[in-house]
Amino acid sequence: MEGRRRIAILGSTGSIGTQTLDVIRQHPDLFEVVMLSAGSNSDLLARQAVEFDAGSVVICDGNKYRGLADTLQPKGIKVFTGTDSLCSLAAADNVDIVVGAMVGFAGLRPTLAALEAGKIVALANKETLVAAGSLVTSAMRANNGVILPVDSEHSAIFQCLLAAQGNEAVKIHLTASGGPFRTWPREKMAEATAAQALKHPNWNMGAKVTIDSATMMNKGFEVMEARWLFDIQPENINVLVHPESIIHSMVEFTDGAVIAQLGCPDMRQPIGFALAFPSRITVGNKKLDLAELGKLSFEKPDLDKFPCLALAYEALRRGGNVPCALNAANEVAVEAYLHGRISYFDIPRIVEASLDGLDFAASPTLECIFSTNEEAAARAREIL
Repeated sequence: MEGRRRIAILGSTGSIGTQTLDVIRQHPDLFEVVMLSAGSNSDLLARQAVEFDAGSVVICDGNKYRGLADTLQPKGIKVFTGTDSLCSLAAADNVDIVVGAMVGFAGLRPTLAALEAGKIVALANKETLVAAGSLVTSAMRANNGVILPVDSEHSAIFQCLLAAQGNEAVKIHLTASGGPFRTWPREKMAEATAAQALKHPNWNMGAKVTIDSATMMNKGFEVMEARWLFDIQPENINVLVHPESIIHSMVEFTDGAVIAQLGCPDMRQPIGFALAFPSRITVGNKKLDLAELGKLSFEKPDLDKFPCLALAYEALRRGGNVPCALNAANEVAVEAYLHGRISYFDIPRIVEASLDGLDFAASPTLECIFSTNEEAAARAREIL
């Protein structure tokens, strides 16, 4: 790599954001932080901004702006608030790579702004491609932007395709851990609490993503991401439960050969790969010892226990604005589950019911995507 890459992190206080900063912390000669943002965690954002000497920060919660400004402006760090500021700074000339680590639909606008400015986007925000995959990839192509996947599964697929040297994939195998309830009977899952769902066996993630992993909606979102990132049809994207989380995904080719990417579960590896691409850098992760591991196992997902995965496949097949509505309803349902208002299987019930009567748009505009998001979220809240 030539020169230090200038990094803007959308969502620096979350799981992906903090791990991105850990990678940068290990390589100050390669990376420079120019902008950080957070939803409402102003205390951590302030500490990060001071440590990494960020030129500017954005706090999305306007109520936190004044306190943050009083802390950081005397240190020469500019403080902004609101989505418009986030979009403007993500598209600024002093940014080389935008790390999309925000959670939920809120990540769509700044990701689009970065791509429209021709930036490299290291994308961890699933909902951006779920809600508006066609619009996002079109903006990328039209403006010579680049999306580098940060999700471990999509980073794995990308690495496998690089190893294939231009040979076309016929099938993608997305691996899934199965989450904390993989071995539970359905009757027990029906009474699972959010606290139990948050105990993921392999990965350390934010609350919303962890619940999505427990319902396997997260894997459904990843199927949608793969469809847009790699231009492959849903019927050629297979989900395979792999409890060890060592094989992060696989790509199958016309001769039946399968290339897999392996590694210990640690998000810093795909983060580092995206930030330093095409180079590989050390990230402080545990190295894989297959002899110590002993075995790798696989099974098909149980759609009776994980109906959210089936709902995601159906939404992708229907296309248009349906995936956006699915995502919006799921955000509302997961939030309710986290606060103990509904049960585990109420999540797919609310999502499915929210899609009934949706005003379908086969080729949605950006305006339609935003209205669909509001419509589906409102419908989910009514059902609640």
